[in-house]
Amino acid sequence: MSERIGPVTAAIGERKPFGPMERLDHDRLVEEQRATMGTPRRRASLSARGLFAVMDLLYGEARTLEKFRVLELVARVPYQAWENVAYVAVTHTSRQTGFARRVFDRVRTARFEQDNEQWHLLILEELTSGDRRPWIRTRIVPQLLAFAYYQLSWFMFAVNPHWSYRLNADFEDHAEHEYALLVDEHPEWETERYEGQFTEDFGAFDSLADLFRQIGYDERLHKEESELLLDRARFG
Repeated sequence: MSERIGPVTAAIGERKPFGPMERLDHDRLVEEQRATMGTPRRRASLSARGLFAVMDLLYGEARTLEKFRVLELVARVPYQAWENVAYVAVTHTSRQTGFARRVFDRVRTARFEQDNEQWHLLILEELTSGDRRPWIRTRIVPQLLAFAYYQLSWFMFAVNPHWSYRLNADFEDHAEHEYALLVDEHPEWETERYEGQFTEDFGAFDSLADLFRQIGYDERLHKEESELLLDRARFG
C-alpha cells in the first residue's frame, strides 16, 4: 500500500479482510475491557447524542442483545457512505493517478471496517435468532435508522469530512463502552462457550464474554481510526 493511514489500513496488508480487527487472547481481552471501563467516554456531538437518545427511546436503556443487534446494523453505515463518496471521487480523478491511489486506499479501509461490522451483525443475528421479533420494531425501524444515518454520514462527509469522522468516533466509542458494560453485567457468560456458525470466519472463543470483549475491542480500533482521520483532508 502506498499509505499507512492507521491501525486498520495497516491490518489490511497483514490479514484477510474479515474477522476481528486484531485477534487477542483471553488475558489481553480482559485487560482491554478493564482499560475501556477506566477510560472516560468521548464528549459526544449533538448528532451522536441524538442518535443514542433515539436508540434508548426505541429499545430501552437496558443493554439487550437485540439492542446491540440494531447497533451493529447501524454501525456499518458510515463506512458504506465513505466508500460511496470515494468511488465517485475515483471516477472523477482517475487521471491523477497518485491522488486516485490515495482515494482507493481509503476505499479499501472503509470496506475492511464495514466487513468487520458486518461480522458483528451476523453474530448478533445468530445469537438473537430464537427471540420473538416484532416485525416493525426489529426490522423496519432499524432499516429506517440506518437509512437516516447513512444520509447524514454521506452529507457530512461530502461537506466536511471532519464532521462525519467525529460522529463515527463518537458512535464507536459509545459501542466500545457499552460492550464492556454488557460483559460486566453478565458474569455467567464467562463459562458459556461460543460455538456459532461464524467461528471459522470470526474465530472461536472460550466464552461468550471473550467474544463480546473482542467485538468491543474492534469498536475501539474503529474509533481510533476515525480519530486519526479527523483533521486530515478528505483523501489526503
